[in-house]
Amino acid sequence: MKNTPNAPFTCQYTPQIPELLLNLNCSIAISTYQAGKLVLISPKDENSLVQLPRHFEKVMGIAEDKKKDKLALACKDQVIIFSNSRDLAIHYPKSPNKYDAMYMPRVTYHTGPLDIHDLSFGNNGELFAVNTLFSCIITINDDYNFSTYWKPPFIDALVSEDRCHLNGMALKNGKPKYVTAFNKGNSRQSWRDNITKSGIVMDVETNEIIVENLPMPHSPRIFNNELYVLLSATGELAKIDVENNKYEVVVKLDGFVRGMSLHKDYLFIGLSKLRENSSTFGKLDFAKRANEAGIVIIHLPTASITGKITYQTSLDEIYDVHILDNKMRPNILNTITEDHTQGLMTEKATFWGKKTENKLT
Repeated sequence: MKNTPNAPFTCQYTPQIPELLLNLNCSIAISTYQAGKLVLISPKDENSLVQLPRHFEKVMGIAEDKKKDKLALACKDQVIIFSNSRDLAIHYPKSPNKYDAMYMPRVTYHTGPLDIHDLSFGNNGELFAVNTLFSCIITINDDYNFSTYWKPPFIDALVSEDRCHLNGMALKNGKPKYVTAFNKGNSRQSWRDNITKSGIVMDVETNEIIVENLPMPHSPRIFNNELYVLLSATGELAKIDVENNKYEVVVKLDGFVRGMSLHKDYLFIGLSKLRENSSTFGKLDFAKRANEAGIVIIHLPTASITGKITYQTSLDEIYDVHILDNKMRPNILNTITEDHTQGLMTEKATFWGKKTENKLT
């Protein structure tokens, strides 16, 4: 009997997840730089999920401007801005009346390969990013490859050396407030020397180190006025006591945790596999147990696991997780094919055209 290989992005999930997403009225967006995809996960009905993987090279940070209904993606050497059109979604020629959101590429910033990690919109529409290669927070604009907003005081020069592996950023009142880094070193990739015990959380406004000696911290987020961080090297969700410079573990998972998003009472956390032969990850104590990639859903008030999505094919590493509220079947177009050139948006109308002899009709 001939074995049929699993389809790309084959996954298993606990039975209650489709109904949960229906009740929450949302979809999940995950970025995987390893597979070069943004994956949109939506409830098809109460019993099943449907996925839409879209190619973006080395995609990492995901940002949403809810007021303007825009998305931003940090990719290999560019940041792409998308605008949503429900009308274009409904009339999408390839699948009419199937989608309720259509994110169309509108602006591409050619930043160069900065290894941008976290990405967030501010209150005034400015776009903040963690420039990991140059160890600083930047703003994205059309004047320069990047404009420096802040750098840690222990970094004495803006050079392309990934000195402390600055990676995560949490905004408060529309401005960067907290960041995570793997250490407070000031030499090229100094963080690799003691990767599991030297991580820090910093206050951007005061330059104070809130907590240190952390195991590879990622994804700082403020939920309900509390600061949470993922401790990737131990698979833990931690709540940071900013006033007393300490933290408590909320829940421990078997996996390399990175990327999280809260929707109502439910926290969606990304899990990545660890490569045992990796010089970076192979030294972690739980490398052999971190053998699944997917999403874990936590009911935050009770710190209990509600459900899990686990991938069997294609996806091994997740960087970011973002919940798209009130989007039950979103779509997003890249610039690799010509589809995005045929959907037109104006202030008052939208149009889908057919390309014939280099013209829209």
